[in-house]
Amino acid sequence: MPEGDTVWLTARRLDQALATRMITVAELRVPQLATVDLLGHTVLQVLARGKHILTRLSGGLTLHSHLRMDGSWYLCRAGERPRGHPGHLIRAQLGNTEWLATGYRVHDLRLVRTEEEGGLVGHLGPDLLGPDWDPEEAVRRLRSEPDRPIGEALLEQRNLAGIGNLYKSEVLFLAGVNPWAPVGVVPDLLGLVSRAQRLLYANREHPEQSTTGMLARGRAHWVYERAGEPCLRCRTPIRRELQGVAPRQRSSFWCPTCQPAPSAPSPPSPR
Repeated sequence: MPEGDTVWLTARRLDQALATRMITVAELRVPQLATVDLLGHTVLQVLARGKHILTRLSGGLTLHSHLRMDGSWYLCRAGERPRGHPGHLIRAQLGNTEWLATGYRVHDLRLVRTEEEGGLVGHLGPDLLGPDWDPEEAVRRLRSEPDRPIGEALLEQRNLAGIGNLYKSEVLFLAGVNPWAPVGVVPDLLGLVSRAQRLLYANREHPEQSTTGMLARGRAHWVYERAGEPCLRCRTPIRRELQGVAPRQRSSFWCPTCQPAPSAPSPPSPR
């Protein structure tokens, strides 16, 4: 699933191409919206909220979309044929006299009153790339489940919105925290979420995602998708295991030396 910085960049590019312009091409290829006519509306703003994309239109309407694992928005010049993917994967098109935006396999397409956006994204925690970012509130939400493994808790969008598997794995490595450590034993949650925000912020302007400061193949990430390869710090082979409860299991990558397993609780002292 795309990380929050990828969704932010997608929304920004859509906003640059569509905002303040009248819609001259509009097609929503999902049954519940097939008869909706958006021609003549003006796109006011396109913004990201966590991993959701909100396209606000004149007339008080908002078109919602989500990329999930395989969705994408592709931009081309007006009059050109989009070449991102086969045509049968198109779910939405919005265009004006200059640009055409094509949504391939975009999910959760919904059209709601802008004042009702909260029904779609109101459950989300503070957005790491949004104006509502509040690290202390994110920590408060994380601490509400002290026994939950931190690797699972960071992916819960109700706690903080925008972290995906890549940044979860990378920020835990940088903090020296094992993905299976309970939230309640993580020593510096505020520092952890603040570092996650800095990583997303640093990568938000470009499609490349580096947490090491390098872009060379195999060097852009400390542990993510490097299972079996040597740790860039200590040379221990990186491990990968599924974490969470099916069907929402996700891969966790970590260095067993730099991120040792949490200690078992000490038995009670005999009286």
